[in-house]
Amino acid sequence: MRSAAIIGAGPLGSAIAHRLAERERVADVRLLDEAGSIAAGKALDIRQAGPVDGYDTAVTGSTDLLSASTADVIVFADAVSDGEWEGERGLALVQRLIRAGSTSAMVFAGPRQTWLMEAAAREARVPIDRLAGTAAASLTNTVASLVHIETGLARASVTVSGRPPYFVVAWSTATVGGRMVSDVVPAHRLLAMSQSLTKLWPPGPQAIAGPTALAVEGFVSGSRGPLTLAVIADGEYGARGVAALLPVELGDKRVLRRALPSQSPQERTETATALTRK
Repeated sequence: MRSAAIIGAGPLGSAIAHRLAERERVADVRLLDEAGSIAAGKALDIRQAGPVDGYDTAVTGSTDLLSASTADVIVFADAVSDGEWEGERGLALVQRLIRAGSTSAMVFAGPRQTWLMEAAAREARVPIDRLAGTAAASLTNTVASLVHIETGLARASVTVSGRPPYFVVAWSTATVGGRMVSDVVPAHRLLAMSQSLTKLWPPGPQAIAGPTALAVEGFVSGSRGPLTLAVIADGEYGARGVAALLPVELGDKRVLRRALPSQSPQERTETATALTRK
């Protein structure tokens, strides 16, 4: 039975648990938080919504964080009392899970968890093909929405690259309504939309929950197509050991393939620069 453990029953963790339950592609969802019975109560709320919303996923809550070590995928979210699992506190938890024998894929859903994901590879020695970040993945939908607002056209296809919170939009290959976005939107408006991403960061829990659910499902049963996620760079753009947004394919609890997005030479240079910023 495929399982996902979400560490943290705060707003982000709860939103991810609910989205996974609704989609019914992970059979066992565990919501874990050290704050008393809060995780159990939120898990019960999600289960009770099942008959109304049309899902029957097993969702449980517990205070035992180390029980995550047996899950197929571990999602680091936000604790009720202390917020996002990040920094040295988050790294200590990653190390405890590794010592407990975890071979899980690890998904870092919080906007402030870039350092933690990088430290998991660098200091906890978690294989980089088992690590992914999802907060920045929501920006693809954000940019598509901005294009829709600007043009009135739907179904924009656009790629965002970089390292949170520094992002590059590949306007050179973006399309909307069967046309190049650059043919529809003036250059100064494209620049304004790119610059607005800094102001729109970080995304909210509901925006992050969608791409996180896709990443979890991809790790346990294979992604249905390329997903743009933050992964640890392994030579892409000349970088190693840092988080980089890349198109990837997932399966068997790991990143199976990664690629560079289609970009102009200038966009590629801007992305390489973004990966060096701290």
